Amino acid sequence: MHWQASPAEEGKLVRCLRGADLRRCGRPAAGLARLPALGGRGSCGRRRTNALLIPPGCAHGFLTLTDDAWLEYMIDAPYAPGAGRGARWDDPAFGIVWPAAPAVISERDAQWPDHG
Repeated sequence: MHWQASPAEEGKLVRCLRGADLRRCGRPAAGLARLPALGGRGSCGRRRTNALLIPPGCAHGFLTLTDDAWLEYMIDAPYAPGAGRGARWDDPAFGIVWPAAPAVISERDAQWPDHG
């Protein structure tokens, strides 16, 4: 789970171009103690493409549900590496029940601390 801290917050539009994914988002308010989970499944097909708008400052993470999933990100601000913040995908503070553990995860995302 990651987000950009102020003043470099980013809004993102994420859509699934191929395959399927599970999206979760929660506000990093109250010291990450009680985060509401928002989101749902995104899937691609010939008839529609689902997208998720992630507001600035919202912690977010994605788990692809198929091996061939393609996700597209559009952000509304330049990326500022020093503003990156995060929490582990299985951090108890989020209370997210994922359908599976990630098979592939970036080194940075694997190293985020628990906030719970």
